[in-house]
Amino acid sequence: MDTVNSLETNNIAFINDKNPVIDAVAKDLATSGINILFRAEDVKDALSQLSALKELPDVCVIDLDFHDKGVLTQLGVLKTKYPNLKLIIHSDIDDVETVKALSKIGIDSYLLMGSDVDDFKRAIERVKA
Repeated sequence: MDTVNSLETNNIAFINDKNPVIDAVAKDLATSGINILFRAEDVKDALSQLSALKELPDVCVIDLDFHDKGVLTQLGVLKTKYPNLKLIIHSDIDDVETVKALSKIGIDSYLLMGSDVDDFKRAIERVKA
């Protein structure tokens, strides 16, 4: 499968708290033809933007402080309200408890810090399959 061509029809949203790595990834994905529907700085803003859309994004890439239990609770609300929304987590956190908590919420993929744009493209294709 030609990943670049198949990604061109994807609609992506980003929820991140000012991470320059994610900013660069978003720019590279947009340059490769992916439609960035919106960018939000927190889950509350994302929920507001999602409710205004006629069509949900295929995937939502999230990079927040996952040690914050409030963020985990908000992600649970997001997944409950939009159960078919595919969630890709990007984080430098690899401790078992946080990953377990995210798994319980129903994340679809987890990318550690250091992942490049090709890793993101593969993750997007994988969660959509």
